[in-house]
Amino acid sequence: MTTGQAGGGLATAPATAAARRRITVRGVVQGVGFRPFVHALATELGLTGHVTNTGEGVVAEVEGAVAALDLFGRRIGADAPPLAVVEAVDAEAVAVRGDAGFRILPSRADGLPRTLVSPDAATCDACLAELTDPADRRHRHPFLTCTHCGPRFTIVTAVPYDRALTTMDRFPMCPRCAREYADPADRRFHAQPISCHDCGPRLRLLTADPADPTRPPRPAPGTDPVAATRRLLAEGAIVAVKGLGGYHLVCDASDDTAVTLLRARKNRGGKPFALMARQLPDIEHLVRVRAEERALLTGTVRPIVLLRRRDPAPAPDAPVLSDAVAPGSPDLGVMLPYTPLHHLLLGLPGDRPGPRLLVMTSGNVAGEPIVTDDEDAVRRLAHLADAWLTHDRPIRIPCDDSVVRVSDGEPLFIRRSRGHAPMPIRLPVPVRPALAAGGDLKNVLCLAEGDRAWLSAHIGDMDDLATQLAFEEAEAHLETVTGVRPQLLAADRHPGYRSGQWAQRHTDGRPLVRVQHHHAHVAAAMAEHGLPDGHPVIGVAFDGTGYGDDHAVWGGEILLADYDGYRRFGQLAYVPLPGGDTTVRRPYRMALAHLRAAGLDWAADLPPVAACPPQERQLLARQLERHLNCVPTSSMGRLFDAVSSLAGICHHAGYEAQAAVALEAAALTAGEDHGPGYAFALGDAPTGTTGADTVADPAPVLTAVVADLRAGTAPALVAARFHSAVADLVRRCCALARDRAGLTTVALTGGVFANTLLAEATARLLRQDGFTVLRHRRVPPNDGGLALGQIVVAARTAGAAAR
Repeated sequence: MTTGQAGGGLATAPATAAARRRITVRGVVQGVGFRPFVHALATELGLTGHVTNTGEGVVAEVEGAVAALDLFGRRIGADAPPLAVVEAVDAEAVAVRGDAGFRILPSRADGLPRTLVSPDAATCDACLAELTDPADRRHRHPFLTCTHCGPRFTIVTAVPYDRALTTMDRFPMCPRCAREYADPADRRFHAQPISCHDCGPRLRLLTADPADPTRPPRPAPGTDPVAATRRLLAEGAIVAVKGLGGYHLVCDASDDTAVTLLRARKNRGGKPFALMARQLPDIEHLVRVRAEERALLTGTVRPIVLLRRRDPAPAPDAPVLSDAVAPGSPDLGVMLPYTPLHHLLLGLPGDRPGPRLLVMTSGNVAGEPIVTDDEDAVRRLAHLADAWLTHDRPIRIPCDDSVVRVSDGEPLFIRRSRGHAPMPIRLPVPVRPALAAGGDLKNVLCLAEGDRAWLSAHIGDMDDLATQLAFEEAEAHLETVTGVRPQLLAADRHPGYRSGQWAQRHTDGRPLVRVQHHHAHVAAAMAEHGLPDGHPVIGVAFDGTGYGDDHAVWGGEILLADYDGYRRFGQLAYVPLPGGDTTVRRPYRMALAHLRAAGLDWAADLPPVAACPPQERQLLARQLERHLNCVPTSSMGRLFDAVSSLAGICHHAGYEAQAAVALEAAALTAGEDHGPGYAFALGDAPTGTTGADTVADPAPVLTAVVADLRAGTAPALVAARFHSAVADLVRRCCALARDRAGLTTVALTGGVFANTLLAEATARLLRQDGFTVLRHRRVPPNDGGLALGQIVVAARTAGAAAR
């Protein structure tokens, strides 16, 4: 019986006769105040009985008049608490017992968990009012929370969700908290993280010895760690601050010296930092904030929202932003406070003035996962931080901030993590219990069973041992909170991926299905849009790298695909990728490889030629001539790198996709009138090759770029014309695919489509041509969404093999 139906179909007695029903509510119903809500609802309707948490969800037995039971069944789903997500309400008649009153019973841990743990939620308005009220007993309490907000996923150790099964179990409630916890009329009735100044947790500020950094940090003097931390930040210090899902490295975002020092210490290169602002007016002079972005910034998740920069507008008393926060980026990543501690750090009314904009970046060493353990934080962040604002509530599982932007009026995830993990995604095809290991970049794993898939929080890049250990922890924790016991494993086909090697080592007799990288991307887009089985799409998968069927590096692919398989309809023409990762870090090498493949000379007036040292240029020419360490690539991401360097915009990439981001930033400044465009050459693949039916040759585009540069065309205009050419290429390829295969739905996927300028232009052209366009809205287009596609493809593959 589905939600809203529990009140009907069971009554066989007159409405005034007593009856009893057992009602099971499934979904996100633990840790969100659902049992107190049920207690209040039953009491209001004059019903007796009890309610408890089980592995299946919330189970209530209610007894009373049939009319009241019917109303209870309708309202239990419709009037649920704010953080609850009710997926189903099932009701069955049971024998009348004649209970007196309504009780909340202790939780039962019977069977495997099938309820859904809530994500962490930002501080609610009621708690924020208490935080700022000097008359309230929780005034300035850094861990203030209630049933409508606070930590959930990051503190859960097992289900059902009870205090004893969270990291709050070490903090006995004081008498006043215990009374609130037991009072059905209180907002903290059965709020598991309940606490106050009297019963903890406790903050502690540790400071390093500047004269001897090798000495262990010492507790700072004074009784107010937050006030002392705010003073340190105002003085230019870098502080490691323990949050919900791990440590942040924090400094004053208006302090050039502090931001530059943090960038140097973290070996950050030019990668942008995220900001935390006290309130929206503090950043509105720096960025454009549309209604959809405002809703994300102020909602219950409070992710990092990527906002388009504007020329700083004159604003009285507006905070200044250091140029070192996001050099060269078209966006600023901004979030608002989501914990009481964040509000305290940024200052309450009456506090001494302090920084109004804070850099908030993940507390980790480059390439490693975010730090959660206190001893690890002191040891691993010792060369990064001047002080540590920590506390004694353990973090069970790391959870980085989610990162999202708005595109075409809808959210587009760059990273799906805090506030969303472990919320499940409904699957359009049934899945046996399965685990997908994801990819090696931006790793996220996935567990699935039946019609639900649970994605982990962001784990990171798998080239570091610490990240691989974090992967194992995340997998074990996700099994615990979902109850999924995988019978099937899925992984990428790349033989060198550590995620795939982990899956291979942990098969334990279970089948392992290897899924082609770009097929997984397309399947993820299909699955999140609920496309049923038997509905193939034109999958446009553009990214930096993916292991191809011919052992080449794919990344500019047009696939005709469904969950069962795919055919490579189109591809970007192969060019040599000389030196692998070295060329990714030096886009000028990719530009030279593309120029050579296009038959264009390495003339001295071209920016990538000038950027490449002469000796390296000679070695590169010899390498390309002899095909030494030159794997062929069809990557659209690498073509973006090449054009970025060719236009003189970015020759060295200090972080992933920096050259492409810089190219988009330049294109955004070009204005509306781009003049004559560029065009790829489209042709059939040579007879006898094992590639796609259709090959897109970028040589005419590169030739036109060179001609524009020599004519003095501005790099911004070159960048804009290139974006238009790629959008037009997709349009032409999809028209060919429709003519030949009769398909009218297009899925745009892969990390290149995190570029909203390209993605929106492409989608607009396709819609004009009558296509249905699927863009990612629930998982990232990059490799953070890969595991979702792997799991549905593997389920179909394994099912077909079994049949």
